[in-house]
Amino acid sequence: MKHTASVKVYHGYGHTHNLVVYGHVFSFKAKTVQNFSKNVLVNIMHLFKLFVVRPSAFTKVQLHFYGQIVEAQTAYDGFFKFEWKADQEVKAGWHDVKVEALDQKNELMASGEGKIYVPHITQYAFISDIDDTIMVSHSATIGRRLRELFVKNPRTRKTFPSLTKHYKLLAKAHAAPDQPNPFFYVSSSEWNLYDYLVETFRFNELPEGAFLLNQLKRWKNLFGTGKTGHEGKLLRVMRIIDAFPNQQFIFFGDNSQQDPMIYQAIAAKYPTNVVAVYIRNIRPSRTAETEEVLGKIAADHIKTCLFTHSDEAIAHSTQIGLIT
Repeated sequence: MKHTASVKVYHGYGHTHNLVVYGHVFSFKAKTVQNFSKNVLVNIMHLFKLFVVRPSAFTKVQLHFYGQIVEAQTAYDGFFKFEWKADQEVKAGWHDVKVEALDQKNELMASGEGKIYVPHITQYAFISDIDDTIMVSHSATIGRRLRELFVKNPRTRKTFPSLTKHYKLLAKAHAAPDQPNPFFYVSSSEWNLYDYLVETFRFNELPEGAFLLNQLKRWKNLFGTGKTGHEGKLLRVMRIIDAFPNQQFIFFGDNSQQDPMIYQAIAAKYPTNVVAVYIRNIRPSRTAETEEVLGKIAADHIKTCLFTHSDEAIAHSTQIGLIT
């Protein structure tokens, strides 16, 4: 019998005693080779195909990591999560993992490969929102957001000026050249957009990192993309901090939606883990409100910066000694 299943493994993270890898198993997934056309119809069709998926529910999956095998099962939406302790000490850096999907007879249906990042315990770690923090997305207005998604492709999506320069400097901050600081990209966008986002980030030369996105959606829910998930975003950020209790974190977000309040809640819970909070001032009408929230964060001796242009954020990072 020919299997049409496929396994998608996303970048994971962790350390020897707590490693985490996410992914999906699909019984069907539309072919989505992107040719980066400037033709709007071609881009719309490619985006549509990202949502043409049939998740493989309650499927047995096995993770292979340096000879260690860990078993799990997918959820109703094909999503799987492996969280395990390594049998041996895992050095800092990127490591390969493989995940296999098995049928009811324990025969291999499909496999996928991914990577997991283990940071040095002395390094900074950066958690960044994506829409309207890194990429121009117009998240607060669904019509404009969909226009950005539909009309443009991953290589024509715009990132904010000097943003890449700032993140590259932060990746190298107080770190060895071959061991950059880890970046975690957290968004309310769905896992459907993972490859789309990875291509945009690599094309714009942003630091490699682990993406933590929102629940998979089917094609009929395409027009609701990115509309939900703020509570899930809070939990995803908290899980990262729980995985690295000795790491020092810097947050990046914007004030188009809920980032300031989410980061305030996290800073209140983990005041000794948070070094600084950066908020891009996307909505000037919310300036006073955002400054008030950042004031509460600063009361816990956490550095804060409300900025319009990334050059301002770079200057602030230099001032507080994050970059030199």
